[in-house]
Amino acid sequence: MSTRLPSIINRVLLPGLAFKAVVIGGGYATGRELAEFFLPAGPVGGLLGMALAMVIWSIACTLTFVFAYETRSSDYRAFFGQLLGRWAITFEIAYFAFLILVLAVFGAASGAIGQALFGWPPVAGTLVLAAAILAVVIGGQGAVERLFKLVSLFLYAVYIIFFVLTFSRFGALIDEHLRTPVPISGWFAGGVTYASYNVIGAVLILPVLRHLTSRKDAVIAGILCGPLAIAPGLLFFTCLLAFYPGINSQELPSDFILRALQRPLFHVTFEAMVFFALLESSVGFVHAFNARLAALYRSRGRETPVAVRVLVPTAIVIGAMFVAAAVGLVELIAKGYRAMAVAIIAIFILPLCTIGIVKLLKRWPWDPSPRSY
Repeated sequence: MSTRLPSIINRVLLPGLAFKAVVIGGGYATGRELAEFFLPAGPVGGLLGMALAMVIWSIACTLTFVFAYETRSSDYRAFFGQLLGRWAITFEIAYFAFLILVLAVFGAASGAIGQALFGWPPVAGTLVLAAAILAVVIGGQGAVERLFKLVSLFLYAVYIIFFVLTFSRFGALIDEHLRTPVPISGWFAGGVTYASYNVIGAVLILPVLRHLTSRKDAVIAGILCGPLAIAPGLLFFTCLLAFYPGINSQELPSDFILRALQRPLFHVTFEAMVFFALLESSVGFVHAFNARLAALYRSRGRETPVAVRVLVPTAIVIGAMFVAAAVGLVELIAKGYRAMAVAIIAIFILPLCTIGIVKLLKRWPWDPSPRSY
């Protein structure tokens, strides 16, 4: 193994970019989740809720990364084995349900984008996304990390341009809606709910922590997760305010704003970015499941068969995405995500903030030697 230290990007930025990749998903990238969880609290309340979500993410990711680093947990199976012991199976069950849910949401969003942009039947966009997910996941850890980095550059650039274009044309409306007194009740619940079901990303990206060289890396990487993940959302939410409150009823708020901007070339560029956001989120979830399978085979002294690496994710992706056709994007986000938020708080957040902290304190003073994943 090379003794060269990984670059600072891999050590402290890649975890945040990977976390953002899992978080941004279908509802975030299209604005549907932002409209569902933050707009009901009004412009100011929505911003407060997003700030709260950012803080929760940074705290949870920091605790998760430090715990994983100290216990040498390189995937969610090992992590929850250390955190919950024999009760780790509860996370396995919740995670599989969440995996089906989010892939269904991403499939619905991809289908809606293909229909809105090209007039395709919804199933066509869903199948294109499924094929792209499998192509990246089969490429392994290196392909997944390259996707997170490259898509992040594209994504941040597009959101900045989107904000500039929207503010330059509708800035007066945004300012008016920010100044108009609106009740801000519900911002705390919205922020906690949104942060809770998304914080699962902290344990799904544990494979990328292989680049960490110290606890300091783990702490810095964890703190940066909140700002890196919420930044595109803050820009997007500000753009939504130009059309508040009516935009709350739009299935694809992004498409509504893009049509109002009347910039056909940028419209296509933005929708391409949304597709890649869907892709990186989906890859994060499916790759975590693949890492779980690989760990299971390694525990038996075997490598994961190629057929398993291909066929199992294929069955999950295709099956989950066809759930979307029967339920729909808005319904999935409104009901399914809230139920999963409760499960993640009970199985992950509360144990991490109690059992996890106690176990870390019992290890004090920590061994300062570098960890190997």
